[in-house]
Amino acid sequence: MVKISQIIPLACLAMAPLYAQEVTFLGGLYPVMEKANCRNCHNTEGVASATRLQFPDAEVGPDRLEAFGRSLVVLIDKNNPDDSLLFKKPTARVVHGGGEKIKPGSPEEATLKAWIARLAKFTPDETAKAVKYREEEASGKGYTAPRADLRRLTHSQYNHTVRDLLGDQTGPANQFPPEDFVSGFKNQIQAQSLSPLLIEGYSAAAEKLAKNAFRGGDTHALIPCKQASAACRSRFVKEFGLKAFRRPLDLAEQKRYEALMVKESDLNKGAQLVIEAMLQSPNFLFRMESTSDAKLKPYAAASRLSYALWDSMPDADLLAAAARGELATPAGVQKIARKMLDHTKAHEALDEYVSQWLRFDRILNASKDRRKYPTFTRETAVAMTEEARVFVSDLVWNDKNFMDMFTSNYTFVNADLASIYGVPAPAKEFDKVMFPANSERAGILGQTLFLALTSKPEDSSTTARGLFVREQFLCQHVPDPPPGVNTNLPPVTEAKPQTNRDRMSEHASNATCKTCHSLIDPIGFGLEKFDAVGARREKFQLQFATARGEGAAGRRGGFKTMNIDIDVNGYVTGIPEGSNPNAPFTSPAQLGAVLAKSPKCQQCVATQYFRYTTGRETTAADRPVLRKIVDEFQKSQFRFKELIISTVLQREFPNAGGNVNVASNH
Repeated sequence: MVKISQIIPLACLAMAPLYAQEVTFLGGLYPVMEKANCRNCHNTEGVASATRLQFPDAEVGPDRLEAFGRSLVVLIDKNNPDDSLLFKKPTARVVHGGGEKIKPGSPEEATLKAWIARLAKFTPDETAKAVKYREEEASGKGYTAPRADLRRLTHSQYNHTVRDLLGDQTGPANQFPPEDFVSGFKNQIQAQSLSPLLIEGYSAAAEKLAKNAFRGGDTHALIPCKQASAACRSRFVKEFGLKAFRRPLDLAEQKRYEALMVKESDLNKGAQLVIEAMLQSPNFLFRMESTSDAKLKPYAAASRLSYALWDSMPDADLLAAAARGELATPAGVQKIARKMLDHTKAHEALDEYVSQWLRFDRILNASKDRRKYPTFTRETAVAMTEEARVFVSDLVWNDKNFMDMFTSNYTFVNADLASIYGVPAPAKEFDKVMFPANSERAGILGQTLFLALTSKPEDSSTTARGLFVREQFLCQHVPDPPPGVNTNLPPVTEAKPQTNRDRMSEHASNATCKTCHSLIDPIGFGLEKFDAVGARREKFQLQFATARGEGAAGRRGGFKTMNIDIDVNGYVTGIPEGSNPNAPFTSPAQLGAVLAKSPKCQQCVATQYFRYTTGRETTAADRPVLRKIVDEFQKSQFRFKELIISTVLQREFPNAGGNVNVASNH
């Protein structure tokens, strides 16, 4: 799609209103808004995504952009244009989360006023067309969702697949080059290219797996017959190929692998050759996501189901169901999907999703200042991930309200974590314990995992905590800092002791930093009573090195300790609480309550799972599908198993209309 800036130079666009008789959006306000970076926040995934001002996708054509500009009529007061939100928000005449984007009295403001004047003169017919555009945009009309025919097995899927295919438990993919997180997950399509190192890893793993498969004979019963005959070889290739490629082999493939197998007179060695070759085939390494071949469509559906619900290959029953055509209807898919959720592999698949969504990797790779946090070890970090895993699993598999993830007054700990929480060690590892009544903790935000992974080695981080909440729990992307911006904060000195909040005031006064940090730092401020490992603190503690041996009060072992009061008044810009447009809070428990009842957070829980299962960012074309999924989630009283089923059904039958969740238990 051609960008408008490629058609008309921006400099000319900016001057157009001064000379053109007909004021146009593309010739006037659009380049002003682009220069002010309005799109960064006012987009589907932006921090202002819940407002009525939302830009269309960046690559749409001029006609759609012009229609977007005309749709801004809903943000103006025709009788008093200067009282319009479209005028007062970007000029910061009223509270605007993004701050002042257009300077009062500037040429840009004149351009803004000219466009508002044009909108104020809209006829009823023009206004109706503008409203129609907004309705079409909300419905996703005119957009097409990205399609991927193939998706590479993730490392987790590779390990699970060779386990189920060969009975191999060695986790060979753990030795592959690490996968990158893109859009919050490691399975996103745009990051699934093959590097030379990964190809080399696949080759080495295939050779080793094939050898291990027959170490000591055919101990896993991979060969369905024991005669070294043509018929036996043909049967092995056909049956093993169906499982390895998740579809029937075509005639050419069948003959090719039979010819390879016959090179060895020993049946096991011949099968080993075939397995080694198949494990290096793109047909194994890439799973079929979609296809135009009618014969293969049921098998593509089976793969989508198995890798979404099990993080592994389809089993014999699922492949047989595909062959019988049982995946062709919502009722058929739902019946099979619900049965699949009863399998332990569904629990493993959920664990993998949770580990990525909640970024277990960050705490597992974290280091903490050993002087300040001597008890933090690798084992402590693993325990933090296990606490969160058990907690989420309890919500999902016991059919609890999943929004209790943010409000529950309990957690699951071992002895190490119990000492951080200040509770007695449980009788059994990761038993359920109640948070102390005065702890101000609740749900995932009060747990050690969140509080520790959003901290620096030496202290908590208000920015990291606010950013995590925005991106993981509200699905709002905060733009990266502009190139060349100095992100260093002023150092803390004994002469000028400061809390994190005091130091972050630099962000509030710096125009370059203010816009984004005003959206994330206030969230972190409300969580400052918890340190870098998640332990509660009543004061902010600073230590300064001193000469050893001094005996003055507060000087111990060569350090002077200073304790400062903590201001924990925080708020979430854009999430209303009663008449307050920015929900206030002072603790993880209060923030959790805000998120749990926020439609934006509820939508985000569904959106994150949708992103994970589809392996891509959501687009405008996904809006109607996501709307149905969120609606089902809310109707189920936020049962995550129902979210899984609804997501599967909407992916398989996006055009079915209405509620395809035909046999819901809720």
